[in-house]
Amino acid sequence: MTKKTTDLTDIVDPKLLTSAKKVVFEPSIRKTFDCKVCGEAGASQESEGLCWVCRRLKISAWREVEMQLPLNE
Repeated sequence: MTKKTTDLTDIVDPKLLTSAKKVVFEPSIRKTFDCKVCGEAGASQESEGLCWVCRRLKISAWREVEMQLPLNE
């Protein structure tokens, strides 16, 4: 039994595939900034100007504060 391999161009429109590759692999299209907290490159507008490390620390801190709030309100 032989398995037929399918090329991506058979499934996805070549124009769409080329456009997607540009967005992922061309760094000039993805605009990044320095992190507001630590100054490392790689922050984006979607991440509130934070790099992935500072964003994870912020989320972890929120969770910790929520767990420490008294429940007798």
